[in-house]
Amino acid sequence: MLTCGKWKSGVGASLAVILLAANLHGQAADRIVIDGSTGMTPLVAALAKAYQSQNPAVVIEIGKGLGTKARIPALNEGRIDIAMASHGLKVEEIQRQGMTVHEIAKVAVVFGVNASVAVDKLGDAQICDIYSGKTRNWKEVGGPDLAIVPVTRPDSEVDTEVVREQIGCLTGLKMPESVKVMPKAGEMARELATVAGAIGMTTMTVVEQSEGRVKAVALRGIAPTAENVQNKSYTLTRDSFLVVKAPPSPAVASFLAFVRGAGGEKVIAANGAVPVK
Repeated sequence: MLTCGKWKSGVGASLAVILLAANLHGQAADRIVIDGSTGMTPLVAALAKAYQSQNPAVVIEIGKGLGTKARIPALNEGRIDIAMASHGLKVEEIQRQGMTVHEIAKVAVVFGVNASVAVDKLGDAQICDIYSGKTRNWKEVGGPDLAIVPVTRPDSEVDTEVVREQIGCLTGLKMPESVKVMPKAGEMARELATVAGAIGMTTMTVVEQSEGRVKAVALRGIAPTAENVQNKSYTLTRDSFLVVKAPPSPAVASFLAFVRGAGGEKVIAANGAVPVK
């Protein structure tokens, strides 16, 4: 049984805790606990759902999120079995601690807008004018007569780091208090899906899973497609890593084999990301 909400991939209103449960015959089940970057939760949840459909005796729990400084200690201490991590991971340092890092995907970081916003592309200056408060209505950038509702993630989060690094006028911009901060990736996804006029940084995985409620705008005339991520013409991307102890348990090894195999690649591509061998 999968506990989920309305997202087509099985990542719904909860986005934080997914339980893939129940050996149908009441026998002891393999259990895998995954936690870490909430920005990776939508993609990993989709992978977990697909894996469980083939392995119904496996219990996979995805936690509510662990910060950068908490996820590796949790893995090292055995409180979780797999750590989700992204962007700026110190691979060699982690390997020295007896762990293995698996890069599974690259995901486009995008400015997502609510479906009410009939705008398909924005330039750097337009993004910065929106987040500085200079531009307040979508009609000013060719859209409907609708108030802009800008939302952001904390500066320490990967999506914000990526857009501030890649969009020069955002790098040092101090956003006004009117820009709401969404602590969790799931909160950002729900805001974009439900608030008319909303815009915020998210990933193509969230866009793909939103059933049309969130759209991604092209930046500098370049759409955040898988092809453009692969050929590096779209440069706003985040890496997706799964970190495990070496050697992994049989249950973890089996899940990783699925993720890195043809089945996992199909799920990754269907959720707006680019598989990495």
